Amino acid sequence: MRICSGLRQLTAVAMLMLAGGAFAQCRDSVVLVHGNTGSPSDFNNTVSELQRRGYAASQIHRPAWGSRSCAACNDHYGSEEAPVLDAMIEAIAGSCTGRVDVIGHSMGVTLAGRVIKRNGLRGYVQSFVGVAGAVRGLWSCGSWPYNVWTSTCGSWGLSVGNPFLNDLYGTRFADRVHSIKSWSDQIVCSTGVCTVGGVHSSSIWGENSSTTYALAHYSLLTQTAARQVDLIQ
Repeated sequence: MRICSGLRQLTAVAMLMLAGGAFAQCRDSVVLVHGNTGSPSDFNNTVSELQRRGYAASQIHRPAWGSRSCAACNDHYGSEEAPVLDAMIEAIAGSCTGRVDVIGHSMGVTLAGRVIKRNGLRGYVQSFVGVAGAVRGLWSCGSWPYNVWTSTCGSWGLSVGNPFLNDLYGTRFADRVHSIKSWSDQIVCSTGVCTVGGVHSSSIWGENSSTTYALAHYSLLTQTAARQVDLIQ
């Protein structure tokens, strides 16, 4: 576990400062995790909305992870995890509440969930919003272990029923969990089927809410910024 040894002390100090009224507006830091071959700039609309509502730049963390040129090369293990974990630790340490809110898009949803579970960060996450995720897998990646040829669809990827997703299933990522989904999502629903086991693959088990839009995969991120921020308030 890579949580820095001073993290709990930093959290305690932040809470004491809050109790003493040192912060006029104390709120969770926010971690925004982009999708496969994406970039931090994918969240520009979300960042603008956060800043419009009074968030400082120092409260917003946007890790860059994975290859931007090889979609088939990225998975949820190893080098992809490190930038997200580092951002989470930095966000928690700098949060005046000692807690964070996480918004992920596409493969960033499952990657953020993996980092939270593996590193014992659940207690630090207040809200988790999954936008156009495939937490139950992608039929375009096949059904494990058949017809799985790439890292993105392998045992650490998004093939339906693979060991990684089976292990992630049922994990509670935050106090409040929400999903944003579409039946017109050309990635999650690329085969014409959006569901796995009768449930939309973007729906997260035990979620507090799920909002549906008639939008495409990337538009679900760029055109729902207000809803994303509403969900972490």
